[in-house]
Formats: sequence, structure tokens, C-alpha cells
Amino acid sequence: MGVLENKARARTFYKYLSKVYDRVNTFVWTEEMRAEALEMLDVDADDRVLDVGCGTGFGTEGLLQHTDNVYGLDQSPHQLEKAWAKFGKHDPVQFHFGDAERLPFKDGSFDAVWSSGSIEYWPNPVEGLREMRRVVKPGGTVLVVGPDYPESTVFQKLADAIMLFYDAEEADRMFHEAGFEDVEHVVQQAKPGSPKAIVSVARAPERSEGAD
Repeated sequence: MGVLENKARARTFYKYLSKVYDRVNTFVWTEEMRAEALEMLDVDADDRVLDVGCGTGFGTEGLLQHTDNVYGLDQSPHQLEKAWAKFGKHDPVQFHFGDAERLPFKDGSFDAVWSSGSIEYWPNPVEGLREMRRVVKPGGTVLVVGPDYPESTVFQKLADAIMLFYDAEEADRMFHEAGFEDVEHVVQQAKPGSPKAIVSVARAPERSEGAD
């Protein structure tokens, strides 16, 4: 487990990163990459969407271009303060302080669930994915953006020591263990030489006949 795959250390890390996050983020995760991912999520105007690990609201901002029914959740009060400054605490986004591995929402609460730049800090990513499957409606879409595993052996060792990096094969394993069936992956990169992101899109299983 990487040093930042610990909730307390991650909160401390984001306490300081929140001050410069929006400037640093654009070098790794651009508006163009976000737009491509949003096309994969395919949100309708009346969809209710949850942004897990919303941070300062970069992904949230993109979601608001497609629907007005956006909910944001993050475990970092410092990141949420930045998001509140942009959007307000309750309108147009309903923000919640909470844990990705214990989402404070009822089963089937959302038409779609989005998470960008968050899974790499979860101590138990499969549990977080299970929670996302729980709160999305049967047949609903879940999209997760995380850091693609480096090709260099040196960077692989460094990545493993810091937080979760993973490739499509590992993403398949995590999503299937969490109960998803159909999973697709796209690798994105802001420019040659910059860190790569892996976008995974999965559909929650339809409720079987006779299920409660």
C-alpha cells in the first residue's frame, strides 16, 4: 500500500495541495480529457449524478454542463472549501463530507456515478467500487479516472510507494470483484511525456427477476 493510501495522510496531503491543486491539475487532467470522459459517461439532462472524491470541483464543473442534478462528496474539508467557493455549499451542487468506501446514500440513489483523481488514495479500492455499484441504479453507469501504471521500472517502484497506480488488467480485476460485468478502458494523456490517466467505464448489473 502506498504512503498516501491512508485516509489521515491523504487528508493532510490535500490540506496543502488544495492551495495549488487547480493550477497543478491542468498539467495532468485537462478540460479536453474531461470532455472525452464525459462523453463516455453519457449523462442525460435529467440524470442524478454523484461525483465521488470531487476535490475542488473540476470534474463537478464538467458534470454541470450535462445535468443540474449533481452531488459531490469528498473526505478533505480543505478541498471542499475550494469547491464551495466556486459553487456554494448547496446550490447548484449538493456537497457532502464523506468517505468513498462508506457512501452516505441509499441504494440506487443515482443514475450515474463519476470519480476522477480519487481512487488512487483509497485504502480499499474494491470496497469503494462496491459502494459506487450500490448507490447507482441497476443498469446505471460508473466512470472512474485513475493514474495509469508507468511503463518504466523505476517509476513503477516510485508509484507503488506513493499510491495506487494500475493498468487495464488490474482495473478489470477490481471492477469485476466489485460486481460489475461490462467494463471498458481508455488511456488518456495531456501531451507526450506527461502522466497518463486510465478511464474505466462500467455498467451496474440489471436487477435480476425476483430480486428485491
